[in-house]
Parts: sequence; structure tokens; C-alpha cells
Amino acid sequence: MASLSSSAGFRSPPRSDAPSPVPRPTFDSDLLKVYTKTLLSTTLQSAIWPDLKERDKVKAWIKEISDRVKTRMLEIQRTGFKYIVLTQINENLGQGGRADMACHWEDSDVVVQEMFSNDSLICICIAFAIRSN
Repeated sequence: MASLSSSAGFRSPPRSDAPSPVPRPTFDSDLLKVYTKTLLSTTLQSAIWPDLKERDKVKAWIKEISDRVKTRMLEIQRTGFKYIVLTQINENLGQGGRADMACHWEDSDVVVQEMFSNDSLICICIAFAIRSN
């Protein structure tokens, strides 16, 4: 039985070095990175992890951050990309953490990741711009 790594069905097709007849749209990830860093800082600078009765605040922060980042992405490049924004906020208990990401995509696809923390919480926001045409 053949292993998965040698199965032709799981390999990516070879990429052509020929120039594209239509220029591909580009997404300015630097603009989004600056915006996201400022947004997290201004939104969460004085935020305190709420007690159990007020946990809906965290949901509201996550929704606000995600919606504003997505809106900014649309302002930067309205067409040609699909957007995904992931926002996570956790209580800061002094814990360590590690994450990794593996992507297989085209040169015009981008990802922006920003993290904010204070004595009470940790927020990670990851935004993907994936070329759609």
C-alpha cells in the first residue's frame, strides 16, 4: 500500500512561472497591521477580565474587534479577496502558550496577526485575506 506522501492525489500541481495575463490584486497587509495593533490597544487598554455575571462583555469585545478589522480590510481592498477574522480573548493568569500556523496559498494571499495583553487579559486577532479570483 502506498503512503500518503507518494500518492499523486495529494500533491500540489506545478506552478507556472508565466506571467498572469491580468494583474493580481494586492492586499496591503502593513496598513492592516498598524490598524489592528492600534485597535486592540485602544479597545482593551483599560479592560479588566469580567466576573462570571458580566462575561457578555468579552463576547461584545470580540465581535467589535472582528467586525472593525473586517470593515478595515474591505476599505483597504474591496474586491478580489475573501476575508476571515479570528479574535480570541482569554483571562491573563500568567500562563504560557504557543501556536503555529501552516498555510498553502498564492503569493497574493496574506495573514496579519496581532496580540495585546495587559495584567487581566490576552487578545489575539488573526486576519486572512485570500485572493478569490
